[in-house]
Amino acid sequence: METRKVKIGITMSFVFFALISIIMPVDLVLNTDAVFVDPAKEKIQEEGLVGNKTSQLILKIKHDEDRSVSSDFEIFSNLLNLERELMDGSNDSTSWDYDDVRVDRVKTPFSYWSDAFESRNRSVENASKWGDLLNPVIEGGWCGENATIEEANAFKNTMLLLPKNSEFHIACPAFPGASELAPPDSNEIIWLVWLDRTNPDGAETDWNKLNLWAEKVSENTEFDIEAVGVNMLFQKSKNIAENDLVSVVIPSGFILILVMYVIIRDLKVCAVTLGSVGLVIAAEIGIFSLFQIPISIIDAVAFPIILAVAVDGAFWYSKSSRSRDEVRSLLLLALVTTLAAVSLSLFSIIKAQSSLALMMIVGIFLDWLITRFVLEDFYMSRRENHGPPPRISYNQNLESKRWGWPIALVMLSVIALISPSGVEVLNDINQFLPQDDPSLAEFEILQDEYLIASSTVTWILVEVDGDSHQDYLNIINLQKQIGQHPSVISFETGMSETPLVMGISFDSEFENDSTLNSVSNQNGKTPILEDHRLQTSGETTGFIIAAFIDGSNSEAALRFFDDLVLLLEETDNEGIVGGDFITGASLAEEFDNSRILQILGAGIAVLFIAGIVTKSAPRSFRIAIGTIAIGAAVDGCASLIGERGVSAAPAVLLGMGFAADYLSHASAEHRETKHDKFARWGAAITSMSVFFLLSFAQFPPARQTGQLLTISIAMSVILASGLANVGHYYKINDSEE
Repeated sequence: METRKVKIGITMSFVFFALISIIMPVDLVLNTDAVFVDPAKEKIQEEGLVGNKTSQLILKIKHDEDRSVSSDFEIFSNLLNLERELMDGSNDSTSWDYDDVRVDRVKTPFSYWSDAFESRNRSVENASKWGDLLNPVIEGGWCGENATIEEANAFKNTMLLLPKNSEFHIACPAFPGASELAPPDSNEIIWLVWLDRTNPDGAETDWNKLNLWAEKVSENTEFDIEAVGVNMLFQKSKNIAENDLVSVVIPSGFILILVMYVIIRDLKVCAVTLGSVGLVIAAEIGIFSLFQIPISIIDAVAFPIILAVAVDGAFWYSKSSRSRDEVRSLLLLALVTTLAAVSLSLFSIIKAQSSLALMMIVGIFLDWLITRFVLEDFYMSRRENHGPPPRISYNQNLESKRWGWPIALVMLSVIALISPSGVEVLNDINQFLPQDDPSLAEFEILQDEYLIASSTVTWILVEVDGDSHQDYLNIINLQKQIGQHPSVISFETGMSETPLVMGISFDSEFENDSTLNSVSNQNGKTPILEDHRLQTSGETTGFIIAAFIDGSNSEAALRFFDDLVLLLEETDNEGIVGGDFITGASLAEEFDNSRILQILGAGIAVLFIAGIVTKSAPRSFRIAIGTIAIGAAVDGCASLIGERGVSAAPAVLLGMGFAADYLSHASAEHRETKHDKFARWGAAITSMSVFFLLSFAQFPPARQTGQLLTISIAMSVILASGLANVGHYYKINDSEE
């Protein structure tokens, strides 16, 4: 009676959480925030002023007839009108129609040009041709010594938002062939658009809305508009991953049934196993949703893993020759050793790895829970009668097979030793899109054409007093020193060099009494931030300096990071250095240096847990040694078949978990029967079939996980078979004695 109540209680709990997943569906996200934590970016999100907390996207704009969009004054005016219509919704054919997402702000080259002309008392709105704005001549243009702050901003933004091969003219007449009497000339430009959620407590901002708006406006106007850039590529990779959930995870259930049925020949066991896994996955999503734990699209890789793990109990209960208590003990040992290995990722410096590990740990535990307390009697009822349990005696007939275990360990060590080192930069979009995706080629073209696409921002957050004149001078001096670093991108005119460092403006007129607050209130906007101040309770406590560096050179980024940290120390400044690329590069280097220690740490955890459960030092040592060997070999395979990316570490540790699982079964000190071997190999082949299907996914982290787990299970089951023949005390039947 008590057992029945436990079954009903656990089942109803699973159903309750599964219903929660329907009532409160989660939004699967994918961006750099889902991959790793950038302390600088988090601080900007928490303490930055209005306009600093939204998602920056890029629009590329061309004319349908390939006419100049800047030197042709009529087209120039039409684009200014389009910018206004996007913000005020005054034109239905170009308005923003999405209630859940709003356009927070738009920055275009033309808006900065308008500000530059306004600083000379020249109005773009009142002009009818370029001559009205360019006469009288502005000596030196916007990059000259006498340029206003607004003109200097216009110069920088012209360089950022126009193609590199444009004719810059008034933006910087110092360039060869440029003239102060002509506007910049280009057939395409870039707009920067910031999107934000209408409801602050809603789901993640849907970047695809900008793409939909671009398609609408392209149809209704003379312009060809396209949403481009890294964020849009992340959006595309998210769409690919969501398609994989339908095209891979759902078919994997049918593959599971098919392979299980071919091996086990019991349709009821197959159907119940699949149904229980579906309930487990739905319940886990409900648990995460109820406790408001975000789930990234990378975490969804755990779903087929949970599916594959579930078959273990089904095979051992229904097909092995072990008693109920023995199977319970084996599955409990497999559970705790698997969780011990995977749990190391919970403490990973990489957010994507820790969140995926949490997803796997919860799912694997729920798999065990429903198998042990709900399905155990059903599985045992489907077992054939294997005769009386064997007794203990010593078997010396397996001497020739004992070499399988050491030979397998040596082969695994060879794989680990021959594999190259190195880890991909963690925010590299190539990790999240198929190599043959045309979007990557288009992005490379964009990087070649536009400085803003080929560069990346490094954030330097410095603690300051916003009302201190000395702190104002200190920030000015710090910006100048940062601009002298060779990693910072600079505009070279032949006569002068302007580093691309954005922060506080310097005006000699207010040199004696300026503060960060006073100057920011007058002119604190830059292309990337509305205001560079950080505030707590209305008090300015920090300032953000933004430096642009090459987005393709991770080694230079790491040197820049180290030099910035040293500069802050030498100038007695307290601060944080961050940014997507520089943080991703530093975390990748740190992870590469610690990954071997992580594998050893997982092995030690398995040794400790196995020792507690088995109370046998030799048995726990064999399990731990085999687990470490599998981990090192799978880590090597990650490098041999591709590169170590965000999904490699969880796959390695889960592979170690599978190894601990199979080795736990094989290390029992009695001879295996054919039924035990059938259970082990049946579970392995069924699990491998699911992961083999996953290896055909289009989403690279899912594909790599499928490949590595297929390899790890194959290695683990072969190693476990070798361990089973080592020759300790084996159980044999009375007739054999």
